Amino acid sequence: MILHRYFLRNSSQLLLPRFVHTLDYSKVPQLLDKDIEEMHVRGSGPGGQKINKTANCVVLKHLPTGIVVKCQETRELYKNREIAHSLLQSKVDNFINKEHSIESQLKSIQEKKSNTREQKREKIRALKESWKNREFGTKN
Repeated sequence: MILHRYFLRNSSQLLLPRFVHTLDYSKVPQLLDKDIEEMHVRGSGPGGQKINKTANCVVLKHLPTGIVVKCQETRELYKNREIAHSLLQSKVDNFINKEHSIESQLKSIQEKKSNTREQKREKIRALKESWKNREFGTKN
């Protein structure tokens, strides 16, 4: 469920609990420890001496696909490892499954929702316009 936690945290759309059962997690590839090369490097950027002196930046490389993920979102190494693993899992899922990946499934759900919202707005707009024409007549 690390992948699920990633989508709740980092996606622009909000994943509601009612959509969890509609997503197909069966095709998400399992990341094995032997397929991942993990390195800890020194961080850089804002955060001061704590960031610059400690090796809390995590770099993960998925050996079969060659996908590399670098994460330095927090000061803690273990949090960066969790975030990097979920990022790597989502990138590998996107690379392997393409249009059947979790991100594309979420995007299609969001597009369907926005299309139905727009259809409802258009219907209400047409009903209001017909009511105005009926009640007040057209003013041309």
